[in-house]
Amino acid sequence: MSNLAIQREIQLSPVADPYSALMALVRPILQGLLYSLKQDVIGEIGGHQNLKLKMLPRFRRSSDGDVGICFEYAVHEAIRKKNPMILERVNDALSRHCGVPGSNIESILFGAEKTGALQLIDTAHNILTENSRILTGGRHQPPKLKNYLDNIAAAFRLCSYREALPNSINGLWKADLFLGYTDSDRWVGTTVKINPSALEGAQGLRVGIVPSHYGLTDKIFFDDRKNLVVCPMPYDGSFMQFFYGAWGIIMQLIDADMNMPKEVNLPNPLDRQVASQLVQRRDHPILDVIQALTPLAQPHLLKNVQSQADIQQGNDVSQTDSIISPIPSIIV
Repeated sequence: MSNLAIQREIQLSPVADPYSALMALVRPILQGLLYSLKQDVIGEIGGHQNLKLKMLPRFRRSSDGDVGICFEYAVHEAIRKKNPMILERVNDALSRHCGVPGSNIESILFGAEKTGALQLIDTAHNILTENSRILTGGRHQPPKLKNYLDNIAAAFRLCSYREALPNSINGLWKADLFLGYTDSDRWVGTTVKINPSALEGAQGLRVGIVPSHYGLTDKIFFDDRKNLVVCPMPYDGSFMQFFYGAWGIIMQLIDADMNMPKEVNLPNPLDRQVASQLVQRRDHPILDVIQALTPLAQPHLLKNVQSQADIQQGNDVSQTDSIISPIPSIIV
């Protein structure tokens, strides 16, 4: 058992303006990109804390999954911080569509062996108990999740561990989140995809979270082909609109080597204002930049709480060498 310092941001008031929302979302996106870098790259510079913002373009490899990584962070922290807009939809998916009992909703971010250095089970061993069960939709006795957690993590890398899992959960290694209720101790495997067409079902997965398309319905529905309850996150004027806006700003900055992009690349004055805050800090470590942006993300919106969490790492087979917690700043 080891200790991990966790920085929590507790919501105090609703989002007041688009600028502060973009600044709040830029922080976890940078966090996701930083921890998606390969371990050998980070080792060369002596750790994540030494990677300056201007170094990100040269070390980052183009990857379709990067935006998905950040989307996982954003959804996870929105649930944990009780964002009313997101919480209502997820609660509806769990209780009405999946029949999960309970009222105290919680999210566990599961990313073992997914993206180079990013390997974590975010406070899973603190939240889960010996009686925590994973609901698969079958009529059999729900498996106890904690008993299989290490094997599920190892199964992401080794096919032999997938075969060793019970048939009802042998696809649970594809989960991005475990969503459930702590008062009932019941959980469901959840997959999160930034691209709705990439959503796929597997044994043990019950919920699929995707962004809804602008102007289209965001109704929760059951996909019988994939055997998933699909929960689109609202896009029009809310969470996903700001998320994509913040992502676009950072991608344009990376393409411009963390200098100010040409006006044709980033024509919106508000986007350029956000970008300028990062350009001014390009010579500083990314972790310091994330911290420095805190007061710009609507200071009266969040309260900072520092805490220490007990972390239980997986076994040697899963090769989990780092456990992190994203900065919870996703309130839009």
